[in-house]
Amino acid sequence: MDYKSSGVDIDAGHEVVERVKRLAKSSFTEGVLSDIGTFGGLFRPELTGLKEPVLVASADGVGTKLKVAFLAHKHGTVGLDLVNHCVNDILVQGARPIFFLDYLATGRLVPAVSVAVIEGIARGCKANHCALLGGETAEMPGFYADGEYDLAGFVVGLVDRAGIIDGRCIEPGDALIGLAASGLHTNGYSLARRVLFETLGLRVDSVVEELGGAVGDVLLRPHRSYLDALLPLVDDAARPVKGLAHITGGGLTDNVPRILPDGMAARIDRAAWTVPPIFRFLQQHSHLSDAEMYRTFNMGIGMVVACATDVAGAVSATIAAQAEDLNAVVIGSVIEGHRTVVYA
Repeated sequence: MDYKSSGVDIDAGHEVVERVKRLAKSSFTEGVLSDIGTFGGLFRPELTGLKEPVLVASADGVGTKLKVAFLAHKHGTVGLDLVNHCVNDILVQGARPIFFLDYLATGRLVPAVSVAVIEGIARGCKANHCALLGGETAEMPGFYADGEYDLAGFVVGLVDRAGIIDGRCIEPGDALIGLAASGLHTNGYSLARRVLFETLGLRVDSVVEELGGAVGDVLLRPHRSYLDALLPLVDDAARPVKGLAHITGGGLTDNVPRILPDGMAARIDRAAWTVPPIFRFLQQHSHLSDAEMYRTFNMGIGMVVACATDVAGAVSATIAAQAEDLNAVVIGSVIEGHRTVVYA
C-alpha cells in the first residue's frame, strides 16, 4: 500500500507544478519577489503616487459553468472566467489588481486538464496586468466525481483611499450606463443547464440556430473584464464615475441597489438595450417571469456605471474609445426610493 494506490499521484502533482511555473512566470510583474513552489508568494507593491494606499481583496468561483466545461471537454476558458470575475469585483471600488491566487481541487489529477485550466488563469492575469503569484492544486480522491474539479480565485488590488468608488455621491437624476456582457458570464448556469440539457434534451454540441452556434460554445463564452475599458474613468481626477455595479448573481435586480445610498432607487428601461438571444431562448423555453429572469441572469448587461447625466455622453465615449466592441448605453436613472430596482 502506498499513497498512489490510495488515489493521490505525487508525481503527477510535480508535473503540474513544473508546467505551471512557466505559465505563471509569463504573468509576473516587477513586484513579484518569489517563484512558484515556495510556501508563500512574495510581492512588493508599487506605491508611488498613492498618498494613502488601500488593499482591496475578493474571492470567487466559476460556479456550475464548470459542468459545461466537463461536458464539452473544454477547460481553457474557465480560468479566464475566474480572473475576470474577481478583477471586476474589485474594479467597482476603484482598485486595479496587483496579484492573483488560485485553488484547483480534483478527485484525480489529470495534468493536461489542470494545466489547461491554469493556462487560462495565467492568460487572464496577463490581460488584467496582474501576477499569478501562487496557488494550490489539490488531489482529493473520493471527494469529487471522476473527471470533475472545483476552482476558486483570490485577487488583491490597490487603490488610493481618495479614489475609492463607493456610491456615496450618487443622487437622484444621475444616469445609469449599462456595459454589454459577453454572455451569461458566470451566473445562472444551474438554471440554464436545467432548461437546455434536462428540459430540452440538448447536448453541448447541439447547434441551435437562434443562438448562432453550438450550445456549449455559447455557454462557455468567457466572462468579460471591464478593467481596461474603465481605468481611464476610474483614474480621472475629475471623478466622473460615482458608482460601479458588477452584475453577477442576483442580476440587475440585486446588484444595482448595492451601490445606492439610502433613500435612492434605480429606474431601468428594459427597452434601452437588446437582450441577447441566449436569454430570450431560455425564457421562451422555461416560461420564467421577467422578474425571475432579471434576478437570475445579467440579461446582457455585465457592468453598470452611475454618473451625472451631463457627463453620461462623455463617459460612454471614453468607454467606446477603449473597447470598440463594448456597447455602452444609458439604461436608466437614479430616483428616490428604498434601494430597489424599478423596471420600465
